Amino acid sequence: MVGATGIAGQQVLNALEDHPFFEVAAVAASERSAGKSFEEAITDAESGIRRWYVSGTEPPARTLALTVQDARRLKLEGVALVFAAVESEAAREIEPLYAAKAPTISTARPHRTEPDVPLLIPGVNLDHLELLAEQRKRRKWNGFLVTLPNCTATGLAITLKALDERLGVEALVVTTMQGISGAGRDLAALDIVENIIPYIAREEERVEIETRKILGRLSGTKIVEHPVTVSATCTRAGVLAGHTEAVAVALAKSSSIEAVAETFDRFGAEFTALGLPSSPKRMITVHHDPSRPQPRLDRDADGGMTTSVGRIRPDPVMRNGVRYLLVTHNARMGAGKGAVLAAEYLKHAGYLD
Repeated sequence: MVGATGIAGQQVLNALEDHPFFEVAAVAASERSAGKSFEEAITDAESGIRRWYVSGTEPPARTLALTVQDARRLKLEGVALVFAAVESEAAREIEPLYAAKAPTISTARPHRTEPDVPLLIPGVNLDHLELLAEQRKRRKWNGFLVTLPNCTATGLAITLKALDERLGVEALVVTTMQGISGAGRDLAALDIVENIIPYIAREEERVEIETRKILGRLSGTKIVEHPVTVSATCTRAGVLAGHTEAVAVALAKSSSIEAVAETFDRFGAEFTALGLPSSPKRMITVHHDPSRPQPRLDRDADGGMTTSVGRIRPDPVMRNGVRYLLVTHNARMGAGKGAVLAAEYLKHAGYLD
């Protein structure tokens, strides 16, 4: 687990505790943490406060005793799988080094748009994993690299895939109210308390670009992007975790609101039936109470792995328009635990053999 001291890395470690498939063999982080035990690395030396960010849990006891390695000098002998959750600039440099030797799953941005790198959401675009054969051949890697999308795009793409399969998606407008954990540990409390920050650098562009790739069609050895037009406004709200998104979609076919709700409700049943350890029971949980979903009430549903949808109603502006709200857990399905679910499917499908 590379980036083990960060928010996403800790979510991975939490999801791997007592896992039936995987065992944590090594942890790595930046040079300043290298050589310390994991417990020392996440404990403030002056205050003694342990910086563990997975609410309601304690760090896995076995992991606390592991010595943190330098991420740039990670020893991969005997390691069958690497999870990487590091800052973007570090990811650009070190993730190809890992992937050359072992299967690597990344939550970082730099390699998401590369044409031979799957931008994966389990249960949404698993067919994109066919790119891995071309990736390994072209790059002469023994391993491979799979990336997860921006956490804001995750819940959005799950709901859009459900609609696109049955009704066709042509265009959409989305406004997000994103939990502060998505900003990492750098957001000052005085900036966000009693406030909404109306701009997140480069977030809107990422949502627009990544959504088209996720919904894209695999054609031979490349992905043909979905032609959907995406207009995104991304804001940061004073919520610890959970991204809330207000979506208005133009559909290719007209549909009743009841049919749209049914489409959401049934989506992903084939994937969830696999019973993978980190999988939600439902990819999308539909609420009929107009006061739901809410991040505080719904972000942790199904272990933080389901996307909660509600307030489904017609949109009078969009062609064949429908509006809805969604809540997704940015640090679980959108990052750490989503990476573990991706690894579980890779094992199930034979990619880790």
